[in-house]
Amino acid sequence: MAAKRFFDDSADPDSNHSNYKRMRKTPSFASVIKEVVMVNFLDNFCSALEPMLRRVVHEEVENGLRRCSRSIGRSPSLRIKAMEPSNLRLIFNKKLSLPIFTNSKIVDSHGHPLQLLLVDATGDCLVPTTLASPIKVEIVVLDGDFPIGENEATWTNEEFNKNIVKERVGKRPLLTGELNITMRDGVVSLGDLEFTDNSSWIRSRKFRLGAKVVHVGKGQNNVRIMEAMTDSFMVKDHRGELYKKHYPPELGDDVWRLEKIGKDGTFHKKLTSQGIKTVQDFLKLANIDPEKLRRILGSGMSEKMWEVTYRHAKTCEMGTKLYIARGTTYTLILNPICQVVKAIINGQICHSRELRGIQRAYIEKLVKDAYTNWSSLEEVDGGLVMNEQALLTQGEQNAYQQQHTMRRSTLVIASGSEQAVEYNDWNIVNSTNICSPVENGVRYISESSSEGELHYL
Repeated sequence: MAAKRFFDDSADPDSNHSNYKRMRKTPSFASVIKEVVMVNFLDNFCSALEPMLRRVVHEEVENGLRRCSRSIGRSPSLRIKAMEPSNLRLIFNKKLSLPIFTNSKIVDSHGHPLQLLLVDATGDCLVPTTLASPIKVEIVVLDGDFPIGENEATWTNEEFNKNIVKERVGKRPLLTGELNITMRDGVVSLGDLEFTDNSSWIRSRKFRLGAKVVHVGKGQNNVRIMEAMTDSFMVKDHRGELYKKHYPPELGDDVWRLEKIGKDGTFHKKLTSQGIKTVQDFLKLANIDPEKLRRILGSGMSEKMWEVTYRHAKTCEMGTKLYIARGTTYTLILNPICQVVKAIINGQICHSRELRGIQRAYIEKLVKDAYTNWSSLEEVDGGLVMNEQALLTQGEQNAYQQQHTMRRSTLVIASGSEQAVEYNDWNIVNSTNICSPVENGVRYISESSSEGELHYL
Protein backbone atom coordinates (compact mmCIF):
# COMPACT_ATOMS: atom_id res chain seq x y z
CA MET A 1 0.00 0.00 0.00
CA ALA A 2 2.91 2.27 0.78
CA ALA A 3 4.28 1.71 -2.70
CA LYS A 4 0.92 2.53 -4.24
CA ARG A 5 0.74 5.82 -2.40
CA PHE A 6 4.16 6.64 -3.70
CA PHE A 7 2.98 5.85 -7.22
CA ASP A 8 -0.10 8.06 -6.78
CA ASP A 9 1.97 11.07 -5.61
CA SER A 10 4.35 10.83 -8.47
CA ALA A 11 1.61 10.21 -11.01
CA ASP A 12 -0.08 13.62 -10.42
CA PRO A 13 1.92 15.99 -12.69
CA ASP A 14 -0.86 18.50 -13.47
CA SER A 15 -0.45 20.59 -10.40
CA ASN A 16 3.34 20.86 -10.75
CA HIS A 17 3.21 21.65 -14.47
CA SER A 18 0.62 24.40 -13.96
CA ASN A 19 2.69 26.07 -11.31
CA TYR A 20 5.74 25.98 -13.55
CA LYS A 21 3.99 27.72 -16.46
CA ARG A 22 2.54 30.33 -14.16
CA MET A 23 5.96 31.11 -12.82
CA ARG A 24 7.49 31.49 -16.39
CA LYS A 25 4.78 33.92 -17.67
CA THR A 26 5.14 36.47 -14.91
CA PRO A 27 7.01 39.54 -16.49
CA SER A 28 9.96 41.05 -14.80
CA PHE A 29 10.18 44.71 -13.87
CA ALA A 30 13.04 45.32 -16.33
CA SER A 31 11.07 43.94 -19.25
CA VAL A 32 8.14 46.17 -18.43
CA ILE A 33 10.37 49.25 -18.37
CA LYS A 34 11.99 48.26 -21.68
CA GLU A 35 8.64 47.85 -23.36
CA VAL A 36 7.46 51.24 -22.16
CA VAL A 37 10.63 52.91 -23.44
CA MET A 38 10.26 51.24 -26.83
CA VAL A 39 6.67 52.41 -27.22
CA ASN A 40 7.61 55.98 -26.35
CA PHE A 41 10.50 55.90 -28.83
CA LEU A 42 8.26 54.77 -31.67
CA ASP A 43 5.72 57.48 -30.86
CA ASN A 44 8.41 60.19 -30.82
CA PHE A 45 10.06 58.88 -34.01
CA CYS A 46 6.80 58.92 -35.94
CA SER A 47 6.02 62.42 -34.71
CA ALA A 48 9.41 63.68 -35.91
CA LEU A 49 9.27 61.82 -39.24
CA GLU A 50 5.86 63.09 -40.28
CA PRO A 51 6.78 66.77 -41.07
CA MET A 52 9.90 65.65 -42.94
CA LEU A 53 7.88 63.29 -45.09
CA ARG A 54 5.33 66.01 -45.75
CA ARG A 55 8.09 68.42 -46.89
CA VAL A 56 9.68 65.84 -49.19
CA VAL A 57 6.35 65.02 -50.77
CA HIS A 58 5.62 68.75 -51.23
CA GLU A 59 8.95 69.39 -52.95
CA GLU A 60 8.56 66.41 -55.26
CA VAL A 61 5.10 67.60 -56.27
CA GLU A 62 6.45 71.08 -57.04
CA ASN A 63 9.31 69.67 -59.12
CA GLY A 64 6.91 67.54 -61.05
CA LEU A 65 4.70 70.52 -61.82
CA ARG A 66 7.74 72.57 -62.86
CA ARG A 67 8.94 69.87 -65.27
CA CYS A 68 5.49 69.64 -66.68
CA SER A 69 5.32 73.42 -67.29
CA ARG A 70 8.73 73.37 -69.05
CA SER A 71 7.65 70.60 -71.37
CA ILE A 72 4.56 72.61 -72.21
CA GLY A 73 6.74 75.68 -72.89
CA ARG A 74 8.88 73.70 -75.32
CA SER A 75 5.87 72.64 -77.29
CA PRO A 76 5.96 74.44 -80.69
CA SER A 77 2.26 75.04 -80.53
CA LEU A 78 2.54 76.86 -77.21
CA ARG A 79 5.92 78.62 -77.65
CA ILE A 80 5.84 82.32 -76.75
CA LYS A 81 6.79 84.47 -79.65
CA ALA A 82 8.63 86.95 -77.42
CA MET A 83 11.33 84.37 -76.63
CA GLU A 84 12.46 84.26 -80.22
CA PRO A 85 15.64 86.35 -80.79
CA SER A 86 15.25 89.66 -82.59
CA ASN A 87 17.65 91.56 -84.84
CA LEU A 88 18.09 94.38 -82.34
CA ARG A 89 21.36 94.69 -80.46
CA LEU A 90 23.44 97.14 -78.48
CA ILE A 91 26.93 98.08 -79.66
CA PHE A 92 29.74 100.31 -78.43
CA ASN A 93 30.26 103.05 -80.99
CA LYS A 94 34.08 103.04 -80.85
CA LYS A 95 36.90 100.90 -79.51
CA LEU A 96 38.42 101.56 -76.10
CA SER A 97 41.52 103.64 -75.56
CA LEU A 98 44.25 101.24 -74.43
CA PRO A 99 45.98 100.50 -72.16
CA ILE A 100 43.53 100.77 -69.28
CA PHE A 101 44.70 101.37 -65.71
CA THR A 102 42.89 101.12 -62.41
CA ASN A 103 41.39 104.35 -61.04
CA SER A 104 41.64 105.96 -64.49
CA LYS A 105 38.67 107.09 -66.57
CA ILE A 106 37.70 104.72 -69.38
CA VAL A 107 37.35 106.53 -72.72
CA ASP A 108 37.13 105.60 -76.39
CA SER A 109 39.98 105.63 -78.90
CA HIS A 110 39.44 109.35 -79.54
CA GLY A 111 39.53 110.25 -75.85
CA HIS A 112 35.77 110.81 -75.61
CA PRO A 113 33.24 109.16 -73.26
CA LEU A 114 32.01 105.75 -74.39
CA GLN A 115 28.81 105.72 -76.39
CA LEU A 116 26.19 102.99 -76.83
CA LEU A 117 24.02 102.60 -79.91
CA LEU A 118 20.92 100.53 -80.62
CA VAL A 119 21.17 98.98 -84.08
CA ASP A 120 19.22 96.65 -86.34
CA ALA A 121 21.37 93.78 -87.61
CA THR A 122 18.86 92.42 -90.11
CA GLY A 123 21.14 92.74 -93.13
CA ASP A 124 24.88 92.84 -93.63
CA CYS A 125 25.08 96.34 -92.13
CA LEU A 126 24.28 97.59 -88.63
CA VAL A 127 21.60 100.24 -89.02
CA PRO A 128 20.97 102.63 -86.08
CA THR A 129 17.40 102.39 -84.88
CA THR A 130 15.17 103.55 -82.05
CA LEU A 131 12.36 102.24 -79.90
CA ALA A 132 9.14 104.01 -79.02
CA SER A 133 10.08 104.23 -75.35
CA PRO A 134 13.31 104.47 -73.30
CA ILE A 135 15.20 101.38 -72.17
CA LYS A 136 17.27 100.82 -69.04
CA VAL A 137 20.80 99.55 -69.59
CA GLU A 138 23.34 98.18 -67.11
CA ILE A 139 27.12 98.24 -67.65
CA VAL A 140 28.91 95.10 -66.45
CA VAL A 141 32.35 93.44 -66.56
CA LEU A 142 32.75 90.19 -68.49
CA ASP A 143 35.40 87.50 -68.60
CA GLY A 144 37.81 88.16 -71.46
CA ASP A 145 37.45 84.57 -72.72
CA PHE A 146 33.74 84.99 -73.37
CA PRO A 147 32.31 84.19 -75.82
CA ILE A 148 34.10 80.97 -76.75
CA GLY A 149 34.60 80.27 -80.43
CA GLU A 150 35.21 82.26 -83.55
CA ASN A 151 31.67 83.55 -83.84
CA GLU A 152 31.35 86.25 -81.20
CA ALA A 153 28.02 87.54 -82.44
CA THR A 154 25.75 84.93 -80.88
CA TRP A 155 25.11 84.04 -77.26
CA THR A 156 22.14 83.59 -74.98
CA ASN A 157 21.09 85.85 -72.16
CA GLU A 158 21.91 83.07 -69.69
CA GLU A 159 25.43 82.65 -71.10
CA PHE A 160 26.01 86.40 -70.92
CA ASN A 161 24.92 86.61 -67.29
CA LYS A 162 26.96 83.53 -66.37
CA ASN A 163 30.17 85.22 -67.54
CA ILE A 164 29.71 88.48 -65.61
CA VAL A 165 32.73 89.02 -63.35
CA LYS A 166 32.26 90.32 -59.82
CA GLU A 167 34.82 91.81 -57.48
CA ARG A 168 37.11 89.67 -55.38
CA VAL A 169 36.09 88.89 -51.81
CA GLY A 170 36.84 91.84 -49.57
CA LYS A 171 37.44 94.22 -52.48
CA ARG A 172 35.54 97.26 -53.70
CA PRO A 173 33.07 96.86 -56.60
CA LEU A 174 35.14 95.94 -59.66
CA LEU A 175 33.68 98.72 -61.84
CA THR A 176 32.56 102.06 -60.43
CA GLY A 177 30.76 105.02 -61.92
CA GLU A 178 27.47 105.41 -63.73
CA LEU A 179 26.59 101.77 -64.32
CA ASN A 180 22.85 102.15 -64.85
CA ILE A 181 21.77 104.45 -67.65
CA THR A 182 18.68 105.22 -69.71
CA MET A 183 18.84 105.07 -73.50
CA ARG A 184 16.55 107.35 -75.48
CA ASP A 185 16.36 107.66 -79.26
CA GLY A 186 18.73 104.72 -79.70
CA VAL A 187 21.88 106.38 -78.34
CA VAL A 188 23.40 107.20 -74.96
CA SER A 189 26.78 108.40 -73.69
CA LEU A 190 28.24 106.64 -70.69
CA GLY A 191 29.35 108.58 -67.65
CA ASP A 192 32.61 108.16 -65.75
CA LEU A 193 33.69 104.53 -65.47
CA GLU A 194 36.75 103.26 -63.60
CA PHE A 195 38.16 99.86 -62.67
CA THR A 196 39.20 99.42 -59.05
CA ASP A 197 41.15 96.19 -59.58
CA ASN A 198 43.44 94.79 -62.24
CA SER A 199 42.65 91.75 -64.40
CA SER A 200 45.61 89.56 -63.41
CA TRP A 201 43.61 87.44 -60.97
CA ILE A 202 41.27 85.74 -63.45
CA ARG A 203 42.33 82.89 -65.72
CA SER A 204 42.10 84.82 -68.99
CA ARG A 205 43.84 87.86 -67.41
CA LYS A 206 41.51 90.01 -69.47
CA PHE A 207 38.14 91.73 -69.13
CA ARG A 208 35.47 92.94 -71.48
CA LEU A 209 32.95 95.69 -70.89
CA GLY A 210 29.38 94.62 -71.51
CA ALA A 211 26.02 96.36 -71.67
CA LYS A 212 22.70 94.58 -71.17
CA VAL A 213 19.09 95.71 -71.18
CA VAL A 214 17.46 95.35 -67.77
CA HIS A 215 14.15 97.02 -68.55
CA VAL A 216 12.29 98.05 -71.68
CA GLY A 217 9.50 100.52 -71.94
CA LYS A 218 5.81 99.84 -72.08
CA GLY A 219 4.76 97.84 -75.08
CA GLN A 220 8.30 96.50 -75.68
CA ASN A 221 8.33 93.68 -73.14
CA ASN A 222 8.49 91.00 -75.84
CA VAL A 223 11.58 92.47 -77.56
CA ARG A 224 14.90 90.60 -77.17
CA ILE A 225 17.85 93.01 -77.48
CA MET A 226 21.28 91.42 -77.81
CA GLU A 227 23.87 92.64 -75.32
CA ALA A 228 26.91 94.72 -76.31
CA MET A 229 30.50 93.93 -75.47
CA THR A 230 33.92 95.41 -76.20
CA ASP A 231 37.07 93.64 -77.33
CA SER A 232 38.99 91.94 -74.53
CA PHE A 233 41.66 93.99 -72.76
CA MET A 234 43.99 93.92 -69.80
CA VAL A 235 43.54 96.22 -66.83
CA LYS A 236 46.85 97.18 -65.26
CA ASP A 237 47.53 98.64 -61.85
CA HIS A 238 47.60 102.45 -61.89
CA ARG A 239 51.20 102.39 -60.69
CA GLY A 240 52.11 101.10 -64.15
CA GLU A 241 50.70 104.28 -65.69
CA LEU A 242 53.85 106.09 -64.62
CA TYR A 243 55.80 103.84 -66.99
CA LYS A 244 53.33 103.54 -69.86
CA LYS A 245 54.13 104.38 -73.47
CA HIS A 246 52.47 107.28 -75.22
CA TYR A 247 50.39 106.79 -78.36
CA PRO A 248 51.33 108.85 -80.23
CA PRO A 249 54.44 110.14 -78.45
CA GLU A 250 55.25 113.83 -78.27
CA LEU A 251 58.52 115.43 -79.28
CA GLY A 252 59.30 116.41 -75.70
CA ASP A 253 58.55 112.96 -74.23
CA ASP A 254 61.38 111.08 -72.58
CA VAL A 255 62.90 108.61 -75.01
CA TRP A 256 61.83 105.66 -72.84
CA ARG A 257 58.24 106.41 -73.79
CA LEU A 258 59.04 104.63 -77.07
CA GLU A 259 58.34 100.94 -77.50
CA LYS A 260 61.13 98.53 -76.53
CA ILE A 261 62.96 101.21 -74.52
CA GLY A 262 62.32 100.68 -70.83
CA LYS A 263 62.71 103.37 -68.22
CA ASP A 264 66.19 103.15 -66.66
CA GLY A 265 66.84 100.09 -68.82
CA THR A 266 69.94 99.31 -70.86
CA PHE A 267 68.78 101.11 -74.02
CA HIS A 268 67.61 104.13 -72.02
CA LYS A 269 70.98 104.48 -70.31
CA LYS A 270 72.90 104.10 -73.57
CA LEU A 271 70.83 106.79 -75.28
CA THR A 272 70.94 109.32 -72.45
CA SER A 273 74.70 108.87 -72.13
CA GLN A 274 74.96 110.14 -75.71
CA GLY A 275 72.63 113.10 -75.12
CA ILE A 276 69.55 111.45 -76.66
CA LYS A 277 67.03 112.18 -73.95
CA THR A 278 63.79 112.92 -75.82
CA VAL A 279 61.81 111.50 -78.71
CA GLN A 280 62.88 114.56 -80.73
CA ASP A 281 66.55 113.77 -80.08
CA PHE A 282 65.94 110.18 -81.17
CA LEU A 283 64.26 111.18 -84.44
CA LYS A 284 66.83 113.85 -85.30
CA LEU A 285 69.69 111.37 -85.06
CA ALA A 286 67.64 108.75 -86.90
CA ASN A 287 67.33 111.21 -89.77
CA ILE A 288 70.94 112.45 -89.77
CA ASP A 289 72.88 109.28 -88.94
CA PRO A 290 70.74 106.17 -88.38
CA GLU A 291 73.79 103.92 -88.32
CA LYS A 292 75.23 105.84 -85.39
CA LEU A 293 71.94 105.49 -83.56
CA ARG A 294 71.96 101.75 -84.14
CA ARG A 295 75.54 101.53 -82.84
CA ILE A 296 74.54 103.40 -79.68
CA LEU A 297 71.70 100.95 -79.02
CA GLY A 298 74.04 98.04 -79.64
CA SER A 299 73.45 94.46 -80.71
CA GLY A 300 70.94 93.95 -77.90
CA MET A 301 68.32 95.69 -80.03
CA SER A 302 67.43 93.29 -82.83
CA GLU A 303 66.24 94.37 -86.24
CA LYS A 304 62.68 93.51 -85.29
CA MET A 305 62.86 95.53 -82.08
CA TRP A 306 64.32 98.47 -83.99
CA GLU A 307 61.44 98.40 -86.47
CA VAL A 308 58.92 98.44 -83.62
CA THR A 309 60.68 101.34 -81.87
CA TYR A 310 61.11 103.41 -85.00
CA ARG A 311 57.57 102.75 -86.21
CA HIS A 312 56.29 104.02 -82.87
CA ALA A 313 58.52 107.10 -83.09
CA LYS A 314 57.21 107.85 -86.60
CA THR A 315 53.74 108.43 -85.20
CA CYS A 316 55.02 111.50 -83.35
CA GLU A 317 53.24 114.73 -84.25
CA MET A 318 55.59 117.40 -85.58
CA GLY A 319 53.64 120.49 -84.61
CA THR A 320 54.15 123.85 -86.34
CA LYS A 321 57.61 124.84 -85.13
CA LEU A 322 60.38 125.23 -87.71
CA TYR A 323 64.09 125.95 -87.36
CA ILE A 324 66.18 128.26 -89.53
CA ALA A 325 69.89 127.79 -90.20
CA ARG A 326 71.49 130.85 -91.84
CA GLY A 327 74.81 131.25 -93.59
CA THR A 328 76.50 133.77 -95.85
CA THR A 329 75.08 132.23 -98.99
CA TYR A 330 72.24 130.01 -97.77
CA THR A 331 69.16 129.73 -95.61
CA LEU A 332 67.81 126.34 -94.57
CA ILE A 333 64.42 125.72 -93.02
CA LEU A 334 64.16 122.48 -91.07
CA ASN A 335 61.32 120.73 -89.27
CA PRO A 336 61.76 119.64 -85.61
CA ILE A 337 63.45 116.35 -86.56
CA CYS A 338 66.03 117.88 -88.89
CA GLN A 339 64.28 117.26 -92.20
CA VAL A 340 64.64 119.93 -94.90
CA VAL A 341 61.50 121.94 -95.49
CA LYS A 342 62.98 124.69 -97.69
CA ALA A 343 66.42 125.68 -98.94
CA ILE A 344 67.55 129.01 -100.37
CA ILE A 345 71.03 129.15 -101.90
CA ASN A 346 72.44 132.49 -103.10
CA GLY A 347 68.98 133.95 -103.15
CA GLN A 348 67.51 131.13 -105.22
CA ILE A 349 64.85 128.77 -103.87
CA CYS A 350 66.22 125.37 -104.80
CA HIS A 351 64.04 122.59 -106.15
CA SER A 352 64.73 118.97 -105.24
CA ARG A 353 63.92 117.51 -108.65
CA GLU A 354 66.92 119.09 -110.33
CA LEU A 355 69.51 118.57 -107.62
CA ARG A 356 72.55 116.59 -108.69
CA GLY A 357 74.74 114.38 -106.53
CA ILE A 358 77.21 117.09 -105.59
CA GLN A 359 74.36 119.46 -104.86
CA ARG A 360 72.76 116.96 -102.53
CA ALA A 361 76.09 116.41 -100.82
CA TYR A 362 76.36 120.14 -100.22
CA ILE A 363 72.84 120.32 -98.77
CA GLU A 364 73.52 117.28 -96.59
CA LYS A 365 76.63 118.95 -95.23
CA LEU A 366 74.63 122.05 -94.37
CA VAL A 367 71.95 119.99 -92.63
CA LYS A 368 74.51 118.06 -90.59
CA ASP A 369 76.13 121.34 -89.56
CA ALA A 370 72.67 122.57 -88.51
CA TYR A 371 72.17 119.39 -86.48
CA THR A 372 75.51 119.88 -84.73
CA ASN A 373 74.59 123.48 -83.87
CA TRP A 374 70.92 122.82 -83.23
CA SER A 375 70.74 124.91 -80.07
CA SER A 376 71.83 128.00 -82.00
CA LEU A 377 69.15 127.71 -84.70
CA GLU A 378 66.37 130.24 -84.88
CA GLU A 379 63.03 128.77 -83.82
CA VAL A 380 59.97 130.21 -85.58
CA ASP A 381 56.34 129.45 -86.22
CA GLY A 382 55.85 127.47 -89.41
CA GLY A 383 53.16 129.75 -90.76
CA LEU A 384 55.52 132.73 -90.90
CA VAL A 385 58.46 131.30 -92.79
CA MET A 386 56.83 130.07 -95.96
CA ASN A 387 56.97 133.58 -97.34
CA GLU A 388 60.28 133.85 -99.14
CA GLN A 389 60.66 137.57 -98.47
CA ALA A 390 60.47 136.95 -94.73
CA LEU A 391 63.35 134.49 -94.95
CA LEU A 392 65.87 136.61 -96.81
CA THR A 393 67.69 139.31 -94.95
CA GLN A 394 68.12 142.71 -96.57
CA GLY A 395 71.79 141.98 -97.13
CA GLU A 396 70.98 138.73 -98.95
CA GLN A 397 68.50 140.51 -101.18
CA ASN A 398 71.04 143.20 -102.09
CA ALA A 399 73.71 140.60 -102.78
CA TYR A 400 71.31 138.71 -104.97
CA GLN A 401 70.44 141.85 -106.99
CA GLN A 402 74.09 142.89 -107.45
CA GLN A 403 75.70 139.56 -108.20
CA HIS A 404 73.01 137.71 -110.14
CA THR A 405 71.42 139.04 -113.28
CA MET A 406 70.33 135.64 -114.45
CA ARG A 407 68.00 133.22 -112.75
CA ARG A 408 70.64 130.49 -112.65
CA SER A 409 73.64 130.96 -110.44
CA THR A 410 76.98 129.29 -110.07
CA LEU A 411 78.22 128.00 -106.74
CA VAL A 412 81.87 127.17 -106.18
CA ILE A 413 82.36 124.26 -103.80
CA ALA A 414 85.63 124.26 -101.92
CA SER A 415 86.92 120.92 -103.05
CA GLY A 416 90.15 121.88 -104.80
CA SER A 417 88.44 122.52 -108.13
CA GLU A 418 85.59 124.64 -109.33
CA GLN A 419 82.41 123.14 -110.65
CA ALA A 420 79.32 124.91 -111.85
CA VAL A 421 76.22 123.88 -109.95
CA GLU A 422 72.83 125.00 -111.13
CA TYR A 423 69.99 125.55 -108.67
CA ASN A 424 66.52 125.69 -110.12
CA ASP A 425 63.90 126.75 -107.59
CA TRP A 426 64.32 124.01 -104.97
CA ASN A 427 61.26 124.30 -102.76
CA ILE A 428 60.42 121.46 -100.42
CA VAL A 429 56.93 121.61 -98.95
CA ASN A 430 56.26 121.08 -95.28
CA SER A 431 54.90 117.80 -93.97
CA THR A 432 54.31 116.22 -90.59
CA ASN A 433 55.19 112.76 -91.85
CA ILE A 434 58.52 111.13 -91.18
CA CYS A 435 60.59 109.21 -93.70
CA SER A 436 62.19 105.91 -92.78
CA PRO A 437 65.97 106.01 -92.31
CA VAL A 438 68.38 105.83 -95.22
CA GLU A 439 71.94 104.63 -95.00
CA ASN A 440 73.67 107.72 -96.33
CA GLY A 441 72.72 111.34 -96.11
CA VAL A 442 69.81 113.25 -94.69
CA ARG A 443 66.20 112.89 -95.72
CA TYR A 444 64.19 115.45 -97.60
CA ILE A 445 60.47 115.96 -97.78
CA SER A 446 59.80 116.13 -101.50
CA GLU A 447 57.22 118.48 -102.90
CA SER A 448 56.00 115.60 -105.03
CA SER A 449 54.84 113.89 -101.86
CA SER A 450 51.11 113.57 -101.50
CA GLU A 451 48.84 111.90 -98.97
CA GLY A 452 51.78 111.03 -96.76
CA GLU A 453 53.85 109.42 -99.56
CA LEU A 454 57.45 110.54 -99.20
CA HIS A 455 60.38 110.37 -101.59
CA TYR A 456 64.10 110.35 -101.01
CA LEU A 457 66.65 112.36 -102.92
